Amino acid sequence: MAWPCRSPTARARHVIDRRARGDAVESATLAHLQAHGLQLLARNAQARGGELDLVMLDGDVVVFVEVRYRASKAFGGGSASVDAAKRRKLVHAAQIFLLRHPGHAEAPCRFDVVAASGDPGVPNLEWVRDAFRADGS
Repeated sequence: MAWPCRSPTARARHVIDRRARGDAVESATLAHLQAHGLQLLARNAQARGGELDLVMLDGDVVVFVEVRYRASKAFGGGSASVDAAKRRKLVHAAQIFLLRHPGHAEAPCRFDVVAASGDPGVPNLEWVRDAFRADGS
């Protein structure tokens, strides 16, 4: 049986479907965080070598949010996919964001991960605050 994504058209559809799923999960995450009082500063903030899915304010704390979607937790949830290399990229992107937005450069910061699973339109969300903390809390 041939792999269904061999044709350019099938690959393009796959990329569009994946992007649409990502946008839906990110929108659900944004709504969830806003319902908990966070305010949006930026969405999909680009930095050389990385992207910040959501940058938000939680009171006076700048929160860099990584959104990870997995249709199933069978191979580990979204949180497990944020390894040391990904953390380094996110920290680097956050440093660039703060250089570009000096009004927030002196604010306390944290990195949150939102692991999403299930239906992308109405995903199950697991919000891990301060996910990069060395003591694991």
